[in-house]
Amino acid sequence: MATYPPPGPGNEGVGKRIEEAVELIEMELRHAIGYINDAIVPQVRTESISAIRTVAEKLRNLADRLDQQGPRRR
Repeated sequence: MATYPPPGPGNEGVGKRIEEAVELIEMELRHAIGYINDAIVPQVRTESISAIRTVAEKLRNLADRLDQQGPRRR
C-alpha cells in the first residue's frame, strides 16, 4: 500500500505541514459550525415560523371566501 507523502529523508517536513494544515482546517470547520448553529439556524427558524403563519392566514382567508360563496352548481 502506498503512503502519501512517501517515506524517506526530507519528507518529515512535508508530513508536519500536512498535519498543521489538517489542524487549521478542523479549527475553521469548528468555527463555521459554531457560527451556523449560533447565528444562521435561529434566524432561519424565526423566518420559517413567520412564513408558516403568513401562509396559514392566507389559507384561512381563502377558506372563509369559499365558505361565503356557498356551494356551486355545475
